[in-house]
Amino acid sequence: MAERFPALQDQHIRFIREQHLFFVGTAGAEGYINVSPKGMDTFRVTGPSEVVWLNLTGSGNESAAHVAENGRMTIMFCSFGKQPLIMRLYGRARVVHPRDSDWPALLGLFPADVGARQIFRLSLELVQTSCGYAVPRYELKGERPTLAKWAQNKGIEGIAQYWHDKNTVSLDGKPTGIFDAGE
Repeated sequence: MAERFPALQDQHIRFIREQHLFFVGTAGAEGYINVSPKGMDTFRVTGPSEVVWLNLTGSGNESAAHVAENGRMTIMFCSFGKQPLIMRLYGRARVVHPRDSDWPALLGLFPADVGARQIFRLSLELVQTSCGYAVPRYELKGERPTLAKWAQNKGIEGIAQYWHDKNTVSLDGKPTGIFDAGE
């Protein structure tokens, strides 16, 4: 039932554009494995072999620490509608920070958000689809405004302080690289 592809096909890109939720999986060489749900308008296909996603400020920063260590990342989409499908994107990621030269161009792909923390560029090595027959059907009721409101209330300085307080190391104590070594 599973099919493998070396890159995204047109039907895969159409499927991705229809989704409102995706999951990011990362892991270091040791320690906790992270699986994180992502929503809002934070995912873009930039080509058949590359995708990017905007990481908004949140309670942890596991993906950044894991990618800094080994670059491995898997993104999973699930269809919750009538037609079942699961799609996984396997590849090597790179973290783009606000201090990096490609940040402005990549950030321009997404709606403005004061909580923008990093952008991940994933170079695809494998695209795999499978049936998804066991995934239940759900209907989208809407996006939650909570994270955007929280970030707006914090403001730029409050977000930076939050990064210092909560986002500099992973659960395993590994550095996330959110700040330059000199900061």
